[in-house]
Amino acid sequence: QVQLVESGGGLVQPGGSLRLSCVASGSIFSINAMAWYRQAPGEQRELVAAISRSGSTNYADSVKGRFTISRDNAKNTVYLQMNSLKPEDTAVYYCNRGTYISGTYYSYDSWGQGTQVTVSS
Repeated sequence: QVQLVESGGGLVQPGGSLRLSCVASGSIFSINAMAWYRQAPGEQRELVAAISRSGSTNYADSVKGRFTISRDNAKNTVYLQMNSLKPEDTAVYYCNRGTYISGTYYSYDSWGQGTQVTVSS
């Protein structure tokens, strides 16, 4: 079973930056699409960004131009670079393993433990 371990969350002021990392155990990392989701208190978990095996990406409208997802298959790691952070980005961020079907990302039931991101002055 693949395990996903996130890191890099923390407290940052509005306009600041953070980079989240997610390391996946197992040798199948390179064949999976990967994604970052987030969940704010009282809200549903939402897809933030996803990346295919080949590196194609897609983003939620709310983070386009500010967040960048990338992956390093040699390190079994997916990253989320978050710039120009806003208070509404505050949430627990989760790494996810999934697949693309006809251009749409679908998540497997494979999640990390989450990392808290708080944007506040």
